[in-house]
This record gives sequence, structure tokens and C-alpha cells, in this order.
Amino acid sequence: MERLFVADQVYDRFLERFVARTEAMTLGATLDWGNDMGSLISAGQLATVTAHVDDAVSKGARVLTGGRARPDLGPFFYEPTILEGVTPEMTCFGRETFGPVVSAYRFHDETEAIARANDGEYGLNASIYSQDGSRARAVARQIRCGTVNVNEAFAASFGSIEAPMGGMRSSGLGRRQGSEGVLRFTETQSVATQRVTRIAPAFGLSDETYGKVMTANLRLLKKLGRA
Repeated sequence: MERLFVADQVYDRFLERFVARTEAMTLGATLDWGNDMGSLISAGQLATVTAHVDDAVSKGARVLTGGRARPDLGPFFYEPTILEGVTPEMTCFGRETFGPVVSAYRFHDETEAIARANDGEYGLNASIYSQDGSRARAVARQIRCGTVNVNEAFAASFGSIEAPMGGMRSSGLGRRQGSEGVLRFTETQSVATQRVTRIAPAFGLSDETYGKVMTANLRLLKKLGRA
């Protein structure tokens, strides 16, 4: 989750608690239980995260927490970072950071939030948090993402082998898991047999008469539910 849209009514209270919870996270390079976050995968990815955050700050974004590398923990560590005031001209607004960086945005009504969530070229996964499950699912149906989780980040859909997974927009085509995923490994073949008459004028019919006969037959087949 890289963009976080928060309702105006709870924005300030949410950000206060979100920052506090983020700052309470434990970072570590060990495989021991208890660490909330580990390392980035490479020096290149660390450079990408650093560049995205530095670009945003240079253009006016505010760092609410984090915003710096942690070489004291390991060569590729970067603190979990929350940004506010991110605008479209900033790199992290419309490009994937793939790092511990999230930008927060205030919204005033659901229509605005849905439009902003659907803005851009990516649509792999989204999450909706609400105390009203029915309302959350109604919003989910309007989000252009391959998976949408309610009150969970991604595991609710990812953990279900019956739930097809994949992206919309530039986040990919096709699905994995579920019956749709099984079809990825099949090749469909169509075999058709023409009966009674060929698909061309026959029995002395002119082209015009044949066209009228075929049109009438197609209309009949549609009424019978066969075409």
C-alpha cells in the first residue's frame, strides 16, 4: 500500500495514531520473532526509495516519520516512512516505490476518493477499511484493481486459493489461483462441423435471397436461444 486516502472526519486522529504505531515498529536483520520489518533487497532498491523520498521532500512534501536510511541496522535498511502533501509532480505519486513509504491524502467524500484511487496506470491491489462492511464492499466494486481487501492489506485475498488474483490497467493481464488460474495452463481448441447446407448461396438462391434467408434464420435461432 503506497497511497492512503483517509476521510476528513478522522484524518488528523488517524495520522496521529498511524505515526505513533509506525514509530513503534521494530526493525531487524535477524530471523528472530518480533521484528516488524526487515531489509530492502538490494542497493539499487535502496537508491530508488531514497530518490523517491528526497524528490518528494524537495518539492514540498512533509516527512511525518522516517525518511532516512539505517546503515546501522544493515546495508539496505530504510526506515518506514509516512509522507504528507504529496502532489502529482512528485515521483512517488504515480510510480511504484516498492519500499516502506506511504503517502497520506485527505478526502471529503467517497466519490472523490474512488476517483483518486482509480487515477493512474496501476491497479494490482487495494484495501478499504470501514466499520460498515456493506458500504466497504460497495466501494470495492468501483475500484479498478484486480484484488480489493476489506479491513486487511492483502492476505485475505492472497491466502484464498479460490480467489483469482491479477492486475488491472498496467498491473498485468490474466489471473492466477481459482478456476481462472487453472485455465492459464490449458489450450482451447474449437472444432466445428457444417451440416445441411454450406455457408454460401445454394439451391439456386441469389446472393440477395440467400442474405434474407440467413437473416431470418439467425433471428429465429436467437429467439430459440441458439445464437
